[in-house]
Amino acid sequence: MAAKLVEIVCRLGSALGRKRLLLGALSHTRPMLFPIAHAYRRTMIRRTRIVAVVGSFGKTTTTRAVSAALGLPRDPKGWNSGAFVAAELLRIRAGARYGALEVGISRKGTMARYARLLRPDIAVVTSIGSEHHESLGTLEGTREEKSAMVRALPPAGLAVLNGDDPNVLWMRGATNARVITFGFGSACDVRASSVSIDIREGTRFELHADGRTREVVTRLLGRHMVYPILAAVAVAVSEGFSLEDILPRLERLAPAPERLQVVRMDEGAFLIIDTFKSALETIHAGLDTLAEIDADRKIVVLGDIEEPKGSQGPLYRDLGARISRVATRVVFVGGGKAYASLVSGARSVGMTRESVVYAGKSPRRAAELVEEDLRVGDVVLIKGRSTQHLERVAFHLVGRPVPCDVEACGWKPGCAECSAARRSRGRP
Repeated sequence: MAAKLVEIVCRLGSALGRKRLLLGALSHTRPMLFPIAHAYRRTMIRRTRIVAVVGSFGKTTTTRAVSAALGLPRDPKGWNSGAFVAAELLRIRAGARYGALEVGISRKGTMARYARLLRPDIAVVTSIGSEHHESLGTLEGTREEKSAMVRALPPAGLAVLNGDDPNVLWMRGATNARVITFGFGSACDVRASSVSIDIREGTRFELHADGRTREVVTRLLGRHMVYPILAAVAVAVSEGFSLEDILPRLERLAPAPERLQVVRMDEGAFLIIDTFKSALETIHAGLDTLAEIDADRKIVVLGDIEEPKGSQGPLYRDLGARISRVATRVVFVGGGKAYASLVSGARSVGMTRESVVYAGKSPRRAAELVEEDLRVGDVVLIKGRSTQHLERVAFHLVGRPVPCDVEACGWKPGCAECSAARRSRGRP
């Protein structure tokens, strides 16, 4: 008890410590906040149209895009589970026309509880992936759990579904509400075509919606980042907003921190920071984006796969082979066995062993290995498990080193809000 009190007193001495204490306290208030938020939804915001965004990947960016398209006054915090869902609901202004929230789950049975709390008018489903295979098992189990939000829609509600994901499209049969699909497929109601990516400009594509075709340029980088824009357009158009109102807001939308966030270095190289999570699907999405960027040299700083499914050796060998077709050099941060498998895969398709270098578990060492051979025009993709916080590689490369070099840290907001990062000279 005495040690705990000392820890609390120490944390009260800094803004970050106080924030951690506040968030920690909030995480334990679900029994109190849920009834309050439940009553608030049924009284003060009973006429507010609630948009609930669910899915394995892309929830935060999609929620931000929906909020922008609807002209909501604040950027969502990305708090999506437990008491934080209730807190986000309570942040919606009484009498507001709309509210948009993302909802995440970690175990079976939780989505239905969130659905009863939110009483959604619109449910957006972004994707179904392997992220929850440890807690929910199969993709079918994951889609069944996440579909609880769609099942909760009233007949007058709206389900906005990723038409390119068969496990999301399956949810069409889970609701009596109206369904709108989005994606790249020709059968999607809101779709995109002719995608091109420029590291300086962002992503350009043709939008087909509301019976019209418009060219869109978004600051979000990557083909998979088109999906949040399409979902937002689908929601806003269905609510009576015009494309003339929607698109300027979406074109101004900046990437969320650590989600394919582009930083241009003074030396003329580009960093792509994608360190928020690293489920296998997101690693391949990052590599897909890197493959489409025009650059003489491409470097990948890779960390661990998050929640790998099955034997890890084959996964890292496949990644090594995939990366060798996209990049000229790889810097790996993680375990030695994973590195050996990565090297094996890369060499199997022609990459030299010298091009696959090992930083151990040190972000600082990874930055040094990149820096020693960095040239003008290089593009560096930094991708790793959230607890590795490989955004520290970017801090080092832009000349703002972070003193901390711990192997793993569970601090969710990232190094930009950490006291170790604040003691440096700025932010990337």
